[in-house]
This record gives sequence, structure tokens and C-alpha cells, in this order.
Amino acid sequence: MKSLKFKLVEIFLFLSLYYACIAAEEKIQKAKRTYIVHVDKSNMPETFTDHALWYDTSLKSVSDSASVLYRYEHVVHGYSTMLTTEEAAALGEQPGILSVLPEVIYELHTTRTPEFLGLGKSTTLFPTSDSMGEVIVGVLDTGVWPELKSFDDSGLGPVPSRWKGECQVGKNFSASSCNRKLIGAKFFSKGYEVAFGPIDETMESRSPRDDDGHGTHTATTAAGSVVPSANLLGYASGTARGMASHARVAVYKVCWLGGCFGSDIVAAMDAAVADGVDVLSMSIGGGLSEYYSDTVAIGAFTAAANGIFVSCSAGNGGPIPSSLSNVAPWITTVGAGTLDRDFPASITLGNSELHSGVTLYNGKQLSDSMVPLVYGGNVSNSSGGALCMAGSLIPEKVARKIVVCDRGGSARVQKGVVVKDAGGIGMILTNTDTFGEELVADAHLLPSAAVGQKTGDAIKKYISSTRNPTAKIGPGTTKLGVQPSPVVAAFSSRGPNPVTPAILKPDIIAPGVNILAGWTAAVGPTGLQSDPRHVNFNIISGTSMSCPHVSGLAAIVKAAHPEWSPAAIKSALMTTAYTAYKTGQKIEDVATGGPATPFDYGAGHADPVAALDPGLVYDATIDDYLGFLCALNYTPNQIKSTTHRDFTCQTSKKYTLGDFNYPSFSVPLETASGRRGGADSSSIIKYTRTLTNVGAPATYKVSLHSQTQAVKMSVEPEILSFKAQYEKKSYTVTFKTSSMPSGTTSFARLEWSDGKHIVGSPIAFSWT
Repeated sequence: MKSLKFKLVEIFLFLSLYYACIAAEEKIQKAKRTYIVHVDKSNMPETFTDHALWYDTSLKSVSDSASVLYRYEHVVHGYSTMLTTEEAAALGEQPGILSVLPEVIYELHTTRTPEFLGLGKSTTLFPTSDSMGEVIVGVLDTGVWPELKSFDDSGLGPVPSRWKGECQVGKNFSASSCNRKLIGAKFFSKGYEVAFGPIDETMESRSPRDDDGHGTHTATTAAGSVVPSANLLGYASGTARGMASHARVAVYKVCWLGGCFGSDIVAAMDAAVADGVDVLSMSIGGGLSEYYSDTVAIGAFTAAANGIFVSCSAGNGGPIPSSLSNVAPWITTVGAGTLDRDFPASITLGNSELHSGVTLYNGKQLSDSMVPLVYGGNVSNSSGGALCMAGSLIPEKVARKIVVCDRGGSARVQKGVVVKDAGGIGMILTNTDTFGEELVADAHLLPSAAVGQKTGDAIKKYISSTRNPTAKIGPGTTKLGVQPSPVVAAFSSRGPNPVTPAILKPDIIAPGVNILAGWTAAVGPTGLQSDPRHVNFNIISGTSMSCPHVSGLAAIVKAAHPEWSPAAIKSALMTTAYTAYKTGQKIEDVATGGPATPFDYGAGHADPVAALDPGLVYDATIDDYLGFLCALNYTPNQIKSTTHRDFTCQTSKKYTLGDFNYPSFSVPLETASGRRGGADSSSIIKYTRTLTNVGAPATYKVSLHSQTQAVKMSVEPEILSFKAQYEKKSYTVTFKTSSMPSGTTSFARLEWSDGKHIVGSPIAFSWT
């Protein structure tokens, strides 16, 4: 039985808590917060002839101090404002007010991608922080800015004992720049210095320090620590974190002002293998060549042979077909998609047309009055005026005006500088047909908004049809829940694979548009010398941004399954990727506005939660890769140049690309006129694959989904029964193909399912 003294203590604590709650509630009632007011425009009281006046009057009736923050005219009708709880309740009782909703503060992670990818879900599948801390992600790029909180090592245990790397000392970089998070940093400049002479240390640091920002951005995307209150100039506010936030980071600086030299890259890859990295992330691309003369492919082969997962960017050459780089099958080639987040800014034309663009500008806004509007091509002294190239604009025709500039020819932010230098006070950046409706936000140095091609054409039409065109650009905001998402970025490089058409590339897509991650303090967010701003985080776009996402996801899978090979990890990411939205509609390509294809997204968009439990994987060994090179008819010298291994293809063995154990299928076909004789209108092709069971014993059944009648497909056997973990089973796909016109493409999908797992593979057909 409780003592009287103890009961009195309980009563005292209860009363204290009760009165504290009352006080807190009173404080909440009096505190102002942002509300979004949805109105029924058709139900505006007859006493008003203007919605703005209605909004203002309604607000004044409940609060003398409240004012409209934003007026919404398109996605919703209404406005946002700051109110107390009582004021909001009173406003909600007024006629014509549909709802008064408190603004939701969303939690943002690295570019929102952990949440977008499902990494915020609570699941026993995810590895512990201790096992995650055993994984080391190596990043080849422009270096690192070690002072960022993204490299905070709080809560991390000792550096893995197998780590053999070091923290290389150089200008503005000491041994103490590394810690238990950033466990290694090196720079490689010999190849660069041979070409350009000694590094000018007034321009860049001869050390691992990042003077560019790109390397810090990719490293923190892959494995940055958790950082609360991250944002860029107030945009995308939230908690930032890398994909594998508890993994270790090792940085290898190989890129300088003059570029990234192959000799330096190979040296860095070599060091990374020796140091003991588990994942190698390289957002670097170059020219295409056979694998035996491709520096990155050669280095990546050795890395893969040492159990290292290699992730590379696909390139930013889209939407042009066959614009890929880094296409070796032992590399995971990553394309770019969008998030469900955007940074909209309104554009109002003098004819009252309203348009929407995107921006990351946060400086002094233009006045609310209309400003003269001109098209760069009409106010220039050269053919570069439409693109707002340096020196092309005539100051007398641009001063105090908003200038419309076409995208292309120079950096997007550089166009704004050209406008500003010519006396312009704002810029509207319009897409041409090359970029379609893709919207990429930038932290411009003057009020700006980027718009899609359709909007750009409408604005130009208005300018050409009006004697004195005017416009105004509103402030930017952060908007979540944008749909559809993801869509394939227009700039993301596409297939078919220009080196080996029988290998489908890219392998996968991941977020690569408007990505928030760490940044250097050496330059502003635009990277321009004229940009005086300093930020800890920046928002940029490219397959350079999607690559480290997959690197970090691979690190998570590696931590959960340390015994898996790089090929098994790659397979897990590919066969669990998704190609459709929850509505069932196919992922869109922003370049066309229509459905994307495996030549755009490979196996689909990464789904790391599913990748942790893929059921089956298409594994591959070094012997498989050697057989692949034999199928390419490589000579022993060419094989050795690629693999650094003495290997001669067996003359008694038939090597085919169709039997290479890849998680996706690409079937290059000849037209009838291209075949010998030209008369045979059909052919039969067989591809064989081997699946490894990485789950519990299960029976899988196959299903085929095709978009074309020109190819008949069958699978033998149709059922695979696995009685043990790591048991292997093979199957053969037979394609009976008909001739189609040259340039024709079509697609299909093969799936194995046990009722719980779906192991999916895209199939691409192309006739030449």
C-alpha cells in the first residue's frame, strides 16, 4: 500500500503537469502560425468585386495584424496567412471559406530522397548502425570540404580495422581534417600538372580540399551524416542526411579546374582498392571506346574483382539516343529522375496570363508592379542574343527590363549574369525542344524563373504580339507532393548501349534533379567567381547527383548482406526497381511527356527497401566477365588490357552475349535486308540466365509481358523450385522474331514470382 507521502507527491506532480498543459495550451492559442485558407471563389460575397479585397477584408475581420503571404490561383484557390488558433477558427466560420488548415512542416532529408525512396520506414530489414559503420564508400571527384556537419563523426565507433588509407596533408588540409566519418582523403594531380603545369594554389588547393563543390555534394549524398536545419537560401528546409548516413567516407580528389585526367583517375582507383573501400562512386564520364581502352572500365574491372561495387553516372547527354557513358557490365550505370518536390515561382504577363516556373533565387525581389519584358534575340548585337551569350545583349535595350533567354549554349546561371551585366533586372529562362518541359532550379544572382518549352513559347508569342510587353516574377517557394514523380530527366543519357548493344544500359535511375547536399565554402552556390554567397548546402542537378544515391543504397545492401558480391548487389537493386506509379501508369519521360522505356530508365527506379530482400539474384563472377569479353571476340591481349589477367578463350567453347548472366535483356535484331540472303523474315534467338536464391526455400513461376507481336517469347522451364539458400537454377528464354523496319524498338518484361517477391527484368528489342 502506498504511503500518504508518496500519494501527496503523485497529486502534486499531476497538478503541476495539468497546469503546465493549460499554460502551454494558452500559449499555443495566442501564438501565430501559418494557415492555408481554401476559399470557394464562386461563393464570394456579392459585396466584393475583387477576390484580393475579399481576402483582405476577411482577414481584417479576425485580426488587425494579419496579411496575405501568398495568393493561390491555380492548384488551390485561396491564400496563406499568419493567425492564432482562435483567429483561424473565427475565419473558418465565414461564408465562402472552405477550410483553414494549419501548414504542415515536412521533414526533409538529403534532397528529400531518403523519404522519397522509403528509407524512413521502420523495418527489420535495415542494417544496424554498427554494421553500416563497417562499410566504406570511396568517392572519386573534386575533393571534400571537411568542416561540414555532414562529416560529423558523433556516435560512430572506431574506424574499421581493415582500413589502410590515410588523410593526405596539403594546402588548407591537415591530418585532423579527417575523423571517424571522413576516414580518408587523398589527391591525385600528377596527370593534371603534366598537362597544365604546377597547380596555381591561388586558384585551387593542392590538397584533398574541394574548391568546386561537386565532390562534397556527391560524397554527402552517398553517406553524409544527419544534419538538422539544412537548406539552401531558405529552400528545401529540413534534416539532411546521406543515403548510408552511418557509413564511412573516403575521398579521392581527381578533378581540377582543367578537368579529370585518366592517369589520376586510375591512380585513385588503385589507391581505393588498396585502402579497402567497399563501394566506389564516380560521377565522372568521358568518351566512349572499347573496354580495353576505357580507363574507367579497366579500373572498375579490378575494383569489381576485389569485391567493390562500382557506381558511375550515365551522363547528361539526353534525350539523345545512345548518349551513354560508363557502359561496362561490371559498372552500375545510373540515370536521373525527379523527386516529388519543386521550387515554383509565378510569372504574370501584362495580358494577365499567369505562368509557373522554378527558381532558387532568394535576394531582393522585384517590385509588385509590371516591368518591361524583352526577348534576348530582339535586343542583341549577335546571333547569340537568344541564348544570352556573353557580350550579346545591347545595354540600352535591356536596362531595367526582364529578359527572356533560351536555354543552351552556356551555363544557366551564366545567362543571368549576362543579363545583369547588361542592366537587366530579371530573367525568364525558357526551354527549347531539346529540354521540353524539364524544369531545373538554380540559385540565380537576379530575380529569375525557368520555364518549360510550352510556357516559353507562350511568353515569346505574347512579346511578339504586344507593343509594350510587361511581366513580373514572384518569389520562389518549396512545394512537396509534386506528381507524377519520378519522371526521367530530359538530360539523363539514354540507350541503346553504343558499345555493346546486347547489354541494356542505363541499369537504373535514381534522384538527380534539384538535389540538396553539402557544398564547399570556396565558391557560391552558382560556382561563379562573381557569386559572393557562401552556403553549407546547395541544390544542383545531373546524373552526377543520381550516381551517389545508388552508391549509398549499395552500401546499405552491403551492410545488410556483407557476403554478397557486387553483381548480386547490383542485381538486387535492378530486379526490385519499379517502372510504374502506384496508379499503374508507366514512369514518364519529361523530354517527351509520354511513357519512358528501358532505354531511358534501364530496370527502373531504385527501391532500396525491396532491394534488401530481392528473393533471387543474377550473380556474376570474374569468369562470367571473362566469358563476356570472349563473346566480344576480344584477343588475349585485349582481355589482358581490360582485366590484367592472362586468359585465352577456349576454342571448343561457344561464347554468346545472350548467355552472359545480366539482370536485364537487350536483344539487337537485324532487319530482313540486313541478314545474309535477305529472304528469311524470322529468326530464333536463345538467352540463358542463372538465378541464385538468396531467401528462404521457395517456388517461383515466370510471367512474360510484351508490347510487340513481332517477337514471340517462351521460357523453359516455367517453374523454378529452390530448396536451399544460395541454390542456383538456370532457365532459357527463346525469342522468335519477325523482321521490322530499321530503327524500330519495342519492349517486354520477364518476372519471376513466389507470391512474395517479384524478380523483374526489362527486355529491349531493337532492329537495325
